[in-house]
Amino acid sequence: MSDTTLYYVHDPMCSWCWGYRPTWDTLQAQLLQQFNQQLTIKYLVGGLAPDSELPMPQAMQQMLQQTWHKIAQQLGTQFNHDFWQHCQPRRSTYLACRTTIVARQYGLEQQMINSIQQAYYLQARNPSDIGTLTSIATQLGIPADLFNQQLNASETEEQLITEINLAHQLPIQGFPSLVLMAANNAYPIRLDYQQWQTSLADIRTILANPPA
Repeated sequence: MSDTTLYYVHDPMCSWCWGYRPTWDTLQAQLLQQFNQQLTIKYLVGGLAPDSELPMPQAMQQMLQQTWHKIAQQLGTQFNHDFWQHCQPRRSTYLACRTTIVARQYGLEQQMINSIQQAYYLQARNPSDIGTLTSIATQLGIPADLFNQQLNASETEEQLITEINLAHQLPIQGFPSLVLMAANNAYPIRLDYQQWQTSLADIRTILANPPA
């Protein structure tokens, strides 16, 4: 079962991923504790929105603000709504996705995702801006010059496209999603925003009854 991989398909600027984070953190800890030798966990950026310098249309801004309120009401997730007054929103997440790929090379992928989410949702900073991402990278110990060089490298772009294409091939319903790959079979895992046990039960069943 060493080839068994659980893919966490996400976007660092996905608001539902931010809402799911506490449950995902608990689930991941449980998986590492119970199935550390059987299972590899990999993060996969799905890419919500390509690079753009255009301001986000007002209709989309209103829709996303409503989504933030909905997540807060359903899950108790904290949001800093000052973002919509202090920043110029853009529908552009690929830069943040590339940033997590660069951070992965330093063993800082999860820390980078968490820092981007906190900057966006708690600190009213814009992760669509290179300045925000560079600041986060340096705070995590990645030198600014190396970060920017790797962020713009062709290898980073190629990795992003590879991950987006893989995400499109997996049986997902959006972000976040969980997919377990075992013996070249892809199993969608039920994702419950408040009960990590739901996903764990699916994963445990598949690992206990591996495909032939």
